[in-house]
Amino acid sequence: MTQIASASEALAAVRVVLVAPAGPLNVGSVARVMKNFGLSQLVLVAPQCEVLGAEALQMAVHADDILRSALQVETIPEALVGCEVAIATTARTRGFEAALHPPEAVLPQLITASAAQTALIFGPEDRGLSNTELAYAQFFTKIPTSDIYSALNLAQAVAVCCYELYRIVTPRQQSEILPDSEVSSDSKVDFPLQNGPSSAKQTESNSLSKANQKASQNKATLDELEGYYQHLESVLLKVEYLYPHTAATRMRKLRHLLHRTSPTSNEVALLRGMLRQVEWALSDSKKG
Repeated sequence: MTQIASASEALAAVRVVLVAPAGPLNVGSVARVMKNFGLSQLVLVAPQCEVLGAEALQMAVHADDILRSALQVETIPEALVGCEVAIATTARTRGFEAALHPPEAVLPQLITASAAQTALIFGPEDRGLSNTELAYAQFFTKIPTSDIYSALNLAQAVAVCCYELYRIVTPRQQSEILPDSEVSSDSKVDFPLQNGPSSAKQTESNSLSKANQKASQNKATLDELEGYYQHLESVLLKVEYLYPHTAATRMRKLRHLLHRTSPTSNEVALLRGMLRQVEWALSDSKKG
């Protein structure tokens, strides 16, 4: 039996990223629920509250170590440095072109055989993630809720996702993550949804998993991709394929396109080499 990664290693590799959190009670509650389900990496992007204040520490209870070790950065790209996969949470259903998947279908993308760094991104309490902020992720999840009252508190949303991740890596309290071929049929656990058959969701999860399994050790990190996107936007503005007033919308579409291909570091380097050649040709034509 081949060990792939222990459950604790897999969960330790997942970053919970809170963008501009405004409530210290929420931040403390998030730290607590992370510890409940075995996650430990908390990243705060431009926090709008006192992260180590009395309120946050009170809500964290015995998870104050997660608060004290939380990384604070100014931008989402900084929060994703070194990550191979990022999933953003959203309640948007209009004005957003990418597919929204339920947590059980998409969160397995964060659990990798090599325990590579991955991230789960949550937006500010008052507005959620904007389309621009969502574009930094490759996959998107929406937690199904009742139409009677659909708004989830930030800490509640984090709790749902952390529980789902914990469930993925510890079926029947197994201590190791094993490839499907090595998990006996009687040890697999099916978790049917209350609102519909589990088979359709399982099929969706499997297809997403296959799409994201492309490579492995040489898979491009999100900061490598971000460098390419910035370079691409610069070149496309120079050749006037993009204009300042349309750049954001078109770049979101280009990001979604490349994210679906899950390129390797070498492939991203190839694409950047093409851009450098275009820049050279542009500068050479000006000399002539």
